[in-house]
Amino acid sequence: MTGSAPQFGVVLLLAVLLQTVLVAVTLLHFSTSLNAMKETFSRSSASCLQGWDLQSVSAVPDDPCRQVTQQLHQLIEKSLSQRYQKQISSAVRDEVSRVLPSLVPEDGASPRPKVAAHVTGSFAPKLEAGSGGPGGTAGARRVQGQKISWWEGEKGLAFLQDVQLVDGELVVPRPGLYYIYAQTYFRHSRPVGEDASDDGDEDRGRPLLQYIYKKVSTYPVPILLMKTSRTSCWSKDSQFSLHSAHQGGLFSLSPGDRLFVTVTNASAVDMDEKSSFFGAFLIS
Repeated sequence: MTGSAPQFGVVLLLAVLLQTVLVAVTLLHFSTSLNAMKETFSRSSASCLQGWDLQSVSAVPDDPCRQVTQQLHQLIEKSLSQRYQKQISSAVRDEVSRVLPSLVPEDGASPRPKVAAHVTGSFAPKLEAGSGGPGGTAGARRVQGQKISWWEGEKGLAFLQDVQLVDGELVVPRPGLYYIYAQTYFRHSRPVGEDASDDGDEDRGRPLLQYIYKKVSTYPVPILLMKTSRTSCWSKDSQFSLHSAHQGGLFSLSPGDRLFVTVTNASAVDMDEKSSFFGAFLIS
């Protein structure tokens, strides 16, 4: 028993040493094979980028050379696209800042409140005699033309965003610089059966004017902001005549200011939502 113990220990030690050598040899072989594969793939990838090899790229989807060229092309396209987008965005931002500096917010600035309104034509009964015209009330005599009070503020293309529509007037909710615009579409037609010679020169040459007014609480008379005009001249042989009047501009407004539109002949205005409209929006 005493003589077999040392022999068993020697055998066990030799087995451990042999296993260690086998593991080391296996790891060395695996490392060598892996390095060889890396070198082969690297050479293959590099050869794909050489001009004499690009023409011979295989059309097989699993071909490594084809995959390398596709990945490289995608990376180049992505880099160029990002670069051009940054350049274009910067150029557009600089141009807008040059024309209207208030439209480009400074870095870290809080977002502006969204204040806007776009009201459209709404078909309604014609004006009563003297309503909004020169022969109406004392308040109506302070403005030129007839006030359009039947705007639509909710349906179709119209909307009101933090702005009220009261009796055809847009009520400004907060101070700032606003862009105000309006368009009216005039339609003059001759009754059926009426002879062309009966169409007087007065009607044919009558100017069509559009006015945009502002009412403020500190001044008793509405203030004229803008006006535009068209001359309603048409051929005697035509059954109707169409004219469009449009205007817009930037104005500084205060809370409670009211905006409204008047025209010289409200009964001739075609109140289609795409033809006649009125609006304003806050810029800064």
